[in-house]
Amino acid sequence: MNRQQLVTAIGQTKSYLCVGLDTDETKLPAHLQGRPDAVLQFNHDMIKATLPYCVAYKINTAFYEAMGGRGWEIMEATFRAIPDTHLKIADAKRGDIGNTSSQYARAFFETMGADAITVAPYMGEDSIRPFLEYENKWTIVLALTSNKGSADFQRMALVPRAESGLDLVPNLAGPGRSELLYEKVIQTVNQWGSPENLMYVVGATQAHELSHIRQLAPEHFLLVPGVGFQGGSLADVSKHGLNADAGLLVNASRAIIYASPHEDYLEAAAQIAAEYQTEMSAYLSAAS
Repeated sequence: MNRQQLVTAIGQTKSYLCVGLDTDETKLPAHLQGRPDAVLQFNHDMIKATLPYCVAYKINTAFYEAMGGRGWEIMEATFRAIPDTHLKIADAKRGDIGNTSSQYARAFFETMGADAITVAPYMGEDSIRPFLEYENKWTIVLALTSNKGSADFQRMALVPRAESGLDLVPNLAGPGRSELLYEKVIQTVNQWGSPENLMYVVGATQAHELSHIRQLAPEHFLLVPGVGFQGGSLADVSKHGLNADAGLLVNASRAIIYASPHEDYLEAAAQIAAEYQTEMSAYLSAAS
């Protein structure tokens, strides 16, 4: 799915919702527990229930890798079950030396049929370049995440070293502060691709910094996890993150797929997804 197709889908659906299929066998409704096809059936049904309200699905690969070979088969089948009208994201957070990244790209873009993959930028351009070489595919780079540990590196300030190069020091916020590592990541990665094939991950709990991130990446799409159980505010994310093409994919996983532990789980999931869609529609109208 290319950028224009994604923008068109958002306009038609009046939604920038991404449903996270972080399916955990232990959290399935009781009537599905123990069935050999439980996870795949759950995913199939969840896709059908939420399809009208979202524009993307994000598969967190760890939940499937943990099941071994069976999990990989379920993941591949789940990607096939998502129609081409919706963006298919492999949340795999890959990134390695070039020839290894080439195989990761082949695995998810060719074998799995994903439209997009999340990657870690720590190893630099040659670790990301193989993903960017695929036409009509998206590389989603970790920029500023929601977890507590994001402060360990992402928010470290870059200060000039007297001799040469840069040092990392704890961030001291305020006027005249040094550039932060996550800012350097965005500004550098911007040069490797374009808004046609690059997105950034920005946690919803960092909504207060979205306006600043929009200055660094004004045209790029941002994948924003953390709305729902993690406490992120859809109103704040939308206020600070929307651009002329929407430019947001807001992910909700547990809040939707585990909306009910009972046999009404599909109705409950559809209701929550519809509520997100309704709220997003209002924000899109206000921004236009």
